[in-house]
Amino acid sequence: MKIAIYVRVSTEKQELENQLSPLLEFSAKRGFEIFKTYKDIATGKNTERESFNEMMREAHQRKFDAIVVWALDRLSREGLSKTVNLIEHLGKIGIDVISYSEPYLDTTNELARNILLAVISTLAKAEREKISERTKAGLERIRKQGKKLGRPAANADICLKTMALINKGVSFRDIAQKLNISHGLVGKLAKKQCP
Repeated sequence: MKIAIYVRVSTEKQELENQLSPLLEFSAKRGFEIFKTYKDIATGKNTERESFNEMMREAHQRKFDAIVVWALDRLSREGLSKTVNLIEHLGKIGIDVISYSEPYLDTTNELARNILLAVISTLAKAEREKISERTKAGLERIRKQGKKLGRPAANADICLKTMALINKGVSFRDIAQKLNISHGLVGKLAKKQCP
């Protein structure tokens, strides 16, 4: 089996080698042919993963059969749901994922992959629901405190200036630039009466 090895660390203080050495040894023991090793340092400021993007391009070209990673969380920085989507996408183009530190997350076996995706999908759905519940609870708390949610309403001065420019035949785009407001707000103000 021809594989790609992908390693990623989140800070420059962490060592890529801590992941890479065991993955190279693991791949040799399994008899894998290593196509290429892809390495990314994706810090909080630098979220661009050039090597990951290159690996995905080459995955679509079917230059290898599987991706070996230290753990699934190395593939995606965006949580369980995105990881599931990525694994499903890779499966559709014929690329398996092998996790060194999570041997039960080996998608080379179709039955195991289907079970894995079903379990992870369920966990991802639960994660999304928890986030939604926390967001709703936070919004309810803010409402109870009497605070208004959303953007503040346009004041009367902006409304009057907008209407005056519309009456002069100035385009919505030019009005938005001149008054430093959104094009959408100009449209909304054009449909209502100013106070």
